[in-house]
Amino acid sequence: MQKRKLGQSGIEISVLGLGTVKFGRNQGVKYPQPFELPHDDVLKELLHTAQNAGVNFLDTAPAYGISEERLGKLLQGERQQWVISTKAGEEFVNGQSHFDFSAIALSRSVERSLRRLRTDYLDVLLVHSSGDDERIINDDGVFDTLARLKEQGKIRAFGMSTKTVEGGKLAAEHSDVVMMTYYPGYVDEYPVIQYAKKFRKGILVKKGLASGHLNQISSQNPVSDSLRFILSESAVTSVVIGTINPDHLRENAGALSR
Repeated sequence: MQKRKLGQSGIEISVLGLGTVKFGRNQGVKYPQPFELPHDDVLKELLHTAQNAGVNFLDTAPAYGISEERLGKLLQGERQQWVISTKAGEEFVNGQSHFDFSAIALSRSVERSLRRLRTDYLDVLLVHSSGDDERIINDDGVFDTLARLKEQGKIRAFGMSTKTVEGGKLAAEHSDVVMMTYYPGYVDEYPVIQYAKKFRKGILVKKGLASGHLNQISSQNPVSDSLRFILSESAVTSVVIGTINPDHLRENAGALSR
């Protein structure tokens, strides 16, 4: 599978990334069908399938329930084979999201993610935005905090999972990477891609298959057409697709090879 450089970070990741929400959380999610959390052996098969397909990028977050802990256990002895992105700023407790973007909270979150993932560094750390992107960047000074953690060697690259165009532009200007929503049925945030290209920053695309609502994508081949649409943008480094179904993962990877 093709790999692209994540902006100027020096990190190379597969153009298809594996999202791990369903590894650890099945409450308060917006997928079309309910699901049970999979057993470890199912996740082992999924990770093996990902490796065989050339996928080396995993996306997780503290807000994804027990996803980080499960990955830490499953990836023992294989850490160097993966590029791992996690987040900070959002917690999901008792069915509710809670946000804290203070320097203390972000630093503690990073330390906890290191323990949970059983690693001494994080490849990518993203601020998990509440939607108030500009205030979080300008007033909370989140990138100053993450820059210090980068200097300490705890993270290799940092940025934000944004929800607005202006927030995405700010993140592209002042951090290493932006995670944004983009797919054929939703192109509102396209200016962020242009901005990131201008500053030579990495772009990670979330919800590239409309979070499983493929009926929103007008196409006879919505998976392959959506992936091709997204990755035709040279500034896009990778599109992160969440699944716990090895067949779906093979289909996504096969669509890229075609």
